[in-house]
Amino acid sequence: MCGIFACHHHPDVQKFKPTALRMAKACRHRGPDWSGNFIGDNTILAHERLSIVGVDSGAQPLVNDDETLALAVNGEIYNHRILRKSLTTKYKFKTHSDCEVIIPLYMEHGLDAPKHLDGMFSWVLWDKKQDRVVAARDPIGVTSFYLGRSSTTPGAVYFASELKSLHPVCDDIIAFPPGHVYDSKTDKMTRYFEPKWWDPTNVPSNPVNYKELRHTLEKAVRKRLMAEVPYGVLLSGGLDSSLVASIAQRETLRMHEATRIAMQNDGASTELVGIDDENELSTVTTFQQLHSFSIGLPGAPDTEAALSVARYLGTKHHAFTFTIEDGLDALSDVIYHLETYDVTTIRASTPMYLLSRKIKAMGVKMVLSGEGSDEIFGGYLYFHAAPNREEFHKETVRRVKDLHLADCLRANKSTSAWGLEARVPFLDKEFLATCMGYDPKDKMITEGHIEKYILRKAFDTTDEPETEQYLPDKILWRQKEQFSDGVGYGWIDGLKDTAEKQVTDEMMKNPKPEWGTDIPDTKEAYWYRTMFDEHFPPYCAGTVERWTPTWSKQSDPSGRAIATHNAKYTNVDA
Repeated sequence: MCGIFACHHHPDVQKFKPTALRMAKACRHRGPDWSGNFIGDNTILAHERLSIVGVDSGAQPLVNDDETLALAVNGEIYNHRILRKSLTTKYKFKTHSDCEVIIPLYMEHGLDAPKHLDGMFSWVLWDKKQDRVVAARDPIGVTSFYLGRSSTTPGAVYFASELKSLHPVCDDIIAFPPGHVYDSKTDKMTRYFEPKWWDPTNVPSNPVNYKELRHTLEKAVRKRLMAEVPYGVLLSGGLDSSLVASIAQRETLRMHEATRIAMQNDGASTELVGIDDENELSTVTTFQQLHSFSIGLPGAPDTEAALSVARYLGTKHHAFTFTIEDGLDALSDVIYHLETYDVTTIRASTPMYLLSRKIKAMGVKMVLSGEGSDEIFGGYLYFHAAPNREEFHKETVRRVKDLHLADCLRANKSTSAWGLEARVPFLDKEFLATCMGYDPKDKMITEGHIEKYILRKAFDTTDEPETEQYLPDKILWRQKEQFSDGVGYGWIDGLKDTAEKQVTDEMMKNPKPEWGTDIPDTKEAYWYRTMFDEHFPPYCAGTVERWTPTWSKQSDPSGRAIATHNAKYTNVDA
């Protein structure tokens, strides 16, 4: 991940520059490798870089030859090589960065440029000739992005990767909506991402194609191995992260074998070779062995499962532990980096935040993670209560649309707090189109169909040789365990117990007037809101959404609060 800050139509941009650089510095944790800025007319772009692709030449902002176009990007464009080859506009590339292709794409397609991108991204582009700024965010909002305005500089518009870079200079901030493009010429947002599944009333009826599902996820993982720095996988031992790790291990072994053959053929090559989504060679860097990482309290359910998966796959596994005290001590910092007070997000983010620090200390800059699967396949245990296929589909669509306020926010900000980038194959654009197009009745949790049955079934290769199997059955058919539960049940219990001591009954009866109607309904939620308020002014709360399950009366969002958590499932092929 990188960090960006930009302002367009500032009345005195030169005078504002020191402030702009200070605002960019507020998210330097996202990009500790280099800082850059560009001023054109009344616009400033500032960039904090985490170098993963084009390490030696990809400093930003990126500028064309005559300095009429300048670009600041946070993210990764996985199809950048294909896009470069498909350009009809003449453009002289200055870097090997995957992001530079956005400039000639804009030259060819204007506001439609984001439609051609396959990746995770937030970017701001300045067009001198049109006195225009164009900004866009990836379809699901994997990268964080905000837009702000200030009553002291009417007419100016501000952009940043995080709230902390905007609230000192803006008094009106929104989360930049995923899948949208902003045009300063009209001062309007337009949704460019318009898949068939976006309308929840358009319930698909396509039967599941298990081979298609499997191959599309494999392709999504393969794309995300695009890197010139060491990478690894987050491995909780649950289904989603285990599948990602299994596919990544297969690809890593294949790349090592391709390298070995290449070295035999020319006797000189020492680079590992990877294959992008058009089967074209590209260089990547890995450890000699794929590393996987997990974290939990001593004796946590996920730790044992992660070790089992790692042994099966042959990854070099690092099982870190933390204490409840470690987590409690980090809470204020976690909320500062997350920029939310949502209970579920904070519970799950704290262990991930602690783990990310340990991973970065090992020299790793990028990890693959399993976010998004539960939303696509209805994997949360409350989906047991879905009354019919229509409501099931409607809820999966809602959850995918809201990922930028929950799991994407967690994955992005928990890792980027330490200059680590998380990539999420399940939220690949093609994979989403494939799986959101299947009949939801096949995803529903019914007798003989455990949650995420079709995903499990797609990777069930028990009829093939053992060497071709992706995961052992005990992992492939393991019941859903939410990350905040799986790191150790004592973690959530410890949070609740501490909140009980921090927040009195009297405080619960007298919430702050500035909270309006957004009143915390538990002491834990109250506690988090007060910590959020220590870091951010009240108007930042408009970017936060507190999550609770549908079809459930539970006040606690934990998976353990669902009655079916302790149910026993068997793999019945219906």
